[in-house]
Amino acid sequence: MRGMKDARPAPPLDPNLTLPCVILDRPQLADNIGSVARVMANFGLQELRLVAPRDGWPQDRAWATSSGANWPLDGAKVFPTVAEAVADLKTVYATTARNREVHLPVVTPRQTAVEAYTAAQAFEKTGLLFGAERAGLETSDIALCHAIVTIPVDPHFHSLNLAQAVNIILYEWRLLVMDAPKAAFTQNMDEPADLKFLHGLYGHLEDELEAAGFFFPPEKKESMVRNLRVVLNRARMTEQEIRTWRGVVTALTKGRGRVLAKLAKTDPDA
Repeated sequence: MRGMKDARPAPPLDPNLTLPCVILDRPQLADNIGSVARVMANFGLQELRLVAPRDGWPQDRAWATSSGANWPLDGAKVFPTVAEAVADLKTVYATTARNREVHLPVVTPRQTAVEAYTAAQAFEKTGLLFGAERAGLETSDIALCHAIVTIPVDPHFHSLNLAQAVNIILYEWRLLVMDAPKAAFTQNMDEPADLKFLHGLYGHLEDELEAAGFFFPPEKKESMVRNLRVVLNRARMTEQEIRTWRGVVTALTKGRGRVLAKLAKTDPDA
């Protein structure tokens, strides 16, 4: 089914927008990936990212179930981890039931569309992250995101398949794009940094805190790291601000080293 001659994306409704991408974390069934591609084509999105698909990639069954929406599948990018899949994005929304272990803003699909559209006007790339069919998203991956998207389904029967969840959010996006006035936009000079820069700050800060004995008791380290990442994510820092904070961490580390060296010189037993 790959490479159908009539399979081609439609022109964007607004060429001034930087379109969001759809990210599927550990998708299990090729049929579901194909159905998601079909939804993306329905609502005008093109970029599909796959994180560690269970059965590898490519899978012919995905093309067979996409109803000719081949271009998201043809151009799909595969990543080993969520962190790598979102590294070049400004903002990421985790679609999941509310996770009480991660204190992030909780938004509806409509709010998500509004925020993603505002970012798209400023040429900022956003991502819509969806978890595996059975297990959903890992808490550690949700902590990499900026908000949690919840779909207001009946609590007595809240099961949605993957393509349904994508459909609901992209429908809200499409409505907004169709109704919004078209205009040219200039890039925001204070735009938040790509997440790869923030991930660098994570590693730098966490390494130094580990060396300083901050993560105590050890069994609480995972939740402490997660909370630190959520706080840093929420700040939506620019590249310059991240460089400044890395400089602060470096200065504190060097300062601690100088103090320890001075103490060693004055210690008569040294």
